[in-house]
Amino acid sequence: MGAAGSKLEKALGDQFPEGERYFGFENFGNTCYCNSVLQALYFCVPFREQLLEYYTSNKSVADAEENLMTCLADLFSQISSQKKKTGVIAPKRFVQRLKKQNELFRSYMHQDAHEFLNYLLNEVVDILEKEAKATTKPERETSSSSSPEKIANGPKAPQANGVVHKEPVVTWVHNIFQGILTNETRCLRCETVTARDETFLDLSLDIEQNSSITSCLKNFSSTETLHAEDKFFCDKCCSLQEAQKRMKIKKPPHILVIHLKRFKYMEQLGRYKKLSYRVVFPLELKLSNTVEPYTDVEYSLFAVVVHVGSGPNHGHYVSLVKSHNHWLFFDDENVEMIEESAVQTFFGSSQEYSSNTDHGYILFYESLGPPTK
Repeated sequence: MGAAGSKLEKALGDQFPEGERYFGFENFGNTCYCNSVLQALYFCVPFREQLLEYYTSNKSVADAEENLMTCLADLFSQISSQKKKTGVIAPKRFVQRLKKQNELFRSYMHQDAHEFLNYLLNEVVDILEKEAKATTKPERETSSSSSPEKIANGPKAPQANGVVHKEPVVTWVHNIFQGILTNETRCLRCETVTARDETFLDLSLDIEQNSSITSCLKNFSSTETLHAEDKFFCDKCCSLQEAQKRMKIKKPPHILVIHLKRFKYMEQLGRYKKLSYRVVFPLELKLSNTVEPYTDVEYSLFAVVVHVGSGPNHGHYVSLVKSHNHWLFFDDENVEMIEESAVQTFFGSSQEYSSNTDHGYILFYESLGPPTK
């Protein structure tokens, strides 16, 4: 890696960003799914800054219990404090902790990068929520969980015995990644619209051949008619009625993570198949399926986790990252500069059987405006 590291330093020359570090990660057999996601998160500046701040304020606590978040904070601190500008780091402690904590990641089977990202963010949220609750005075509360998938943003129902739900803890992970979807259902008889809100940390989109992120988002928010056995129970009509349903983004997140559903279960095959479809993801994205006042929120692409391989049960993960206006390619230990135009080679294949198996899988976009409140 010494040669590759010095090659990267030579390529950047005096444009090497002040204080930045570009380090590859050692692969422990099958940990490319973990390495690619960690690189994307390291170059998600708001996430990195918060985690390093957490590390600084917690390292003085001698009896601090080790968990996945402390291991991640330690890893990020290790990278940012390196004397060298480039090199390789072994994220051994983090991977050991991950495998100890979750048996899903213990085997040497091919793992899913999106499952890992989901697990990691929810785990960090859980740790931050527990710490926030431990520092506040204990109050009577119901046993309902407040993990991000389960937080309802609608009006709370009154509780029995005078016990009231505490407001869910809003962590910095929520401030960075969380958005709100609103599920609108319009009764076709009385025209009453029922709206139900739900939170998300990423959006999983169905994909089609020769499409784009914009068209996938339009499909995500397209109107669906509920009829026959799918009729909707309208509270105003007090009966089952035909209705129209659509999903819109009520509050866009500061960092928008889009997961392309490239692995589809095929009934006739009795197994999952990888969809190598060509899905164009732009460097600048305008969100149009939002509600007022967030119409046409603009985002800029800064990281892509790429799945390399023809099937769901084998293959490799790499990541593309934009840092200080340069695009970098991270493949485990190896880090190299790439041209911005090379990003489009990861859109997918316009024909089903193609020699190109490097396809964008998870996309990270940052809002060009200030974080929404």
